[in-house]
This record gives sequence, structure tokens and C-alpha cells, in this order.
Amino acid sequence: MRLNEIRDNPGSAKPRKRVGRGIGSGMGKTSGRGVKGQKARSGVAIKGFEGGQMPIYRRLPKRGFKPRNKVYYEIVNTGALQKAVDDKRLDAGKGIDRDALVAAGLVRVNGAPTRILGKGELTASLNITAHSVSAGAKEMVQKAGGSVTIEAAPVEAAE
Repeated sequence: MRLNEIRDNPGSAKPRKRVGRGIGSGMGKTSGRGVKGQKARSGVAIKGFEGGQMPIYRRLPKRGFKPRNKVYYEIVNTGALQKAVDDKRLDAGKGIDRDALVAAGLVRVNGAPTRILGKGELTASLNITAHSVSAGAKEMVQKAGGSVTIEAAPVEAAE
């Protein structure tokens, strides 16, 4: 192969369309833009315009409020913990903290604080360390013979 033999793959480069070059080309006069007006000019976009009618984003009421410093938790249910212990993804003998939950695939690695909720059955005795635990989950863990330790949420997650 030589440098003068290098070519594009067939069909990889489309030929440039020459517009405004006479009616015989099929793209003459208005160059495929229809006729006069704002949309026939370049650099114009009419996104929310509805022909003078009040646009939908102004007709509908504004709703909701998103607090700036709300802490969004990664949720783990007790049933999921039990299933992970049964599947040998979690070791019931060792302490269960965020790193163990990430290794078991129960939470993501994004650094959000974890919250344990009491949905599902729990029979394994687990020593859990989490950022937040519901009252039902705490009772369920203690009934199964385990313990719950609550640690402070990371500062980045609170912002």
C-alpha cells in the first residue's frame, strides 16, 4: 500500500449538496427551505412557538420544590440483605458496611449515604453499619440477633 493509493471507504463521504443553483437542480430558488419568512433565514429556531397561542409551558402551572440540601439515600431493604447472604455475596460473620454492600452489588459506588429499610424477611444475624436505618429495620435486625451502628453521612452527599 502506498500513500497515493489510500481512499475513503465507498459511501463514507457524501457529496456536498449545492443549493440555490437554478430550478433544474431541484434545489434552486428557495434552496429547499420553502418560501419567505423567519424559518427561511439562517440561524433561527422557534422552539416553543405555537402560532401566537399561549404556549403550553405558560398555560400549565408551576409545581413542586426541590430542596437544595436534601440528602438522597441509597436504599437497601432487609429482604435484599437476606438474599445476598443466601447467595453468598455477603458474609454474615463479618460486619456489613457500605464497602461490603458495594461489593455485593446492592448499592452503587457513587458515594451517596445508605439507608436500611425493613421490607422483606431477615433471619441472618448481621452487624450493620449504615448512615440511616428505619425503626422497623432496626427492630428486625435486633430480633434476628444482630446489631445496628449508625455513622454520620459524608459531607459531599449532604450538599
